[in-house]
Amino acid sequence: MLILGIDPGLQRTGFGVVEADGGRLRYVASGTISTLEAPRGDLPQRLRLIFEGVAEVVRTYGPACAAAEIVFVNVNPQSTLLLGQARGAALAALVSAGLPVAEYTALQMKKAVVGHGLASKAQVQEMVRRLLQLPSAPGRDAADALGLAISHAHASVTLAALGAGGQLARRSHAQYRKGRLY
Repeated sequence: MLILGIDPGLQRTGFGVVEADGGRLRYVASGTISTLEAPRGDLPQRLRLIFEGVAEVVRTYGPACAAAEIVFVNVNPQSTLLLGQARGAALAALVSAGLPVAEYTALQMKKAVVGHGLASKAQVQEMVRRLLQLPSAPGRDAADALGLAISHAHASVTLAALGAGGQLARRSHAQYRKGRLY
């Protein structure tokens, strides 16, 4: 199964494609979609570049699903709004291609890839390099996108294992005593 990871950004949106076969991962591609060629004040043009860039990545690699980073509020509300619009353009491209999209926070991705949520960008880059057996560390945005794809690969294996265990049976009998079910 091919998984596309997206690290949204207004200037650079990272993407990473990973093939997951059970617990094994294989690097397929990664890179960034840059909007620096568009005039700085032309937000609609930059959003169009993100949308078209993500759509092209989807057409080129044909992933089965995608994972995107959830954006939190930064110190500057204006920056948060702009980043949210860039994320929206990327998500719109994914959804318009018919892909199911999972969302992870940066903390979740870092915890899944590095082992702790406060990892630095350099630590994420190095662990992505090691996990995918790359000759050198990918760029910062691409490493985050690959980390999101890796996180989703790990989560989907776990969810599939839980789903294979069968449905949980509802209790038909229980006693309620002192605020507890027995």
